[in-house]
Amino acid sequence: MTKLETQAAAVKAASRVLAVAGTERKNAVLLAAADALTERRDEWLAANAADLAAARTAGMRDALLDRLALDEKRIAAVAEGVRQVAALPDPVGAVVRDVVRPNGLHLVQRRVPLGVAGIIYEARPNVTVDAAALCLKAGNAVLLRGGKEAIRSNLAVTAILRDALTAAGLPADCVALVEDTDRRSAAEMMELTDYLDVLIPRGGAGLIRSVTAASRVPVIRTGEGVCHIYVTASADLDMAARILYNAKCSRPSVCNAAECVLVDKPVAEAFFNAALPLLDSKHVELRGDAKLCNILGTRCREASEADWDAEFGDYILAAKTVSGPDEALAFIAAHGTGHSEAIITSDAALAERFLNEVDAAAVYVNASTRFTDGFEFGLGAEIGISTQKLHARGPMGLEELCSTKWCVYGTGQVRE
Repeated sequence: MTKLETQAAAVKAASRVLAVAGTERKNAVLLAAADALTERRDEWLAANAADLAAARTAGMRDALLDRLALDEKRIAAVAEGVRQVAALPDPVGAVVRDVVRPNGLHLVQRRVPLGVAGIIYEARPNVTVDAAALCLKAGNAVLLRGGKEAIRSNLAVTAILRDALTAAGLPADCVALVEDTDRRSAAEMMELTDYLDVLIPRGGAGLIRSVTAASRVPVIRTGEGVCHIYVTASADLDMAARILYNAKCSRPSVCNAAECVLVDKPVAEAFFNAALPLLDSKHVELRGDAKLCNILGTRCREASEADWDAEFGDYILAAKTVSGPDEALAFIAAHGTGHSEAIITSDAALAERFLNEVDAAAVYVNASTRFTDGFEFGLGAEIGISTQKLHARGPMGLEELCSTKWCVYGTGQVRE
């Protein structure tokens, strides 16, 4: 066995213990972990500072540095997120269906853990904790494989989590970190069908597509976020400008940030008169169609075809004028990734049409796409935003990290 196979086998063995650990013990681990994250934050911050220094030396851009960076406020938020997960109802054992057949068989469908989740992700050390907390509460062991940019941060926080497991009498291997950040380790994880029940990639579109294409382990696609804001002719343009600013600029590196704005042609100039002062405050680069470039002059550069499909993850915004809802809906269907889409309108009938016709995990009327998030949806921390249709879609909380089992009670029945 390779080193990774040996590690995965240990995680698999730990998963059988965790699956029957019960709510009280799982919550004890989570609460102990939350306290330890606060008490040992200096360890995590020191490791993160070393990661940040190396990333700056390597030329990492500011938006990605923001995703990598920790501070006391962010650590406090991460710890609070773990406490919130502990406070959520335990999905394991919950009854989905309870029926008695005409022959007297009593069938109960219950939620059960998936087993072992493998997570491949990039330079976001908070994902280490979010993923571990959610997997633990749902009774799943987890094998984590983060990016090389965050390896020191991930090693530090994984040690904290494993100590909390040991203190609660559960195997430390319920949470394990792949220390080898070479691409070969990710490729090997995709082959571990004997040990991993599901693989969840979290990161940019390139990572997600490569894992989906290459993995033999079942994959849940998460996080591909080419999100659109469609500003209609009937929109309150000041409100639309504020929503676009929030959706693009509050945190441009995340998957629920807007990457493209579509604007009905009759209100394009008026809308950008309202939006530009806000976008200019963050020096947002606009890449637009010919009509918009004509309106905005040097403030807008002409978009390439690739820009309409780009997940910029930065202060860059694609912008296109459209003739109306037919063109907007067709454009979103062609270029969206099924993540989050928003319409800004005062036309109730058009809003309903948008809700009905747009094929995405979350569809908004007069609100920012930035709300597509486990905390904001009341699910606690999330493992990711699923953009596929099986077996989960949208923010993946505890219930989405479970499968089901049919428990059948008989009194001697045999099939004729």
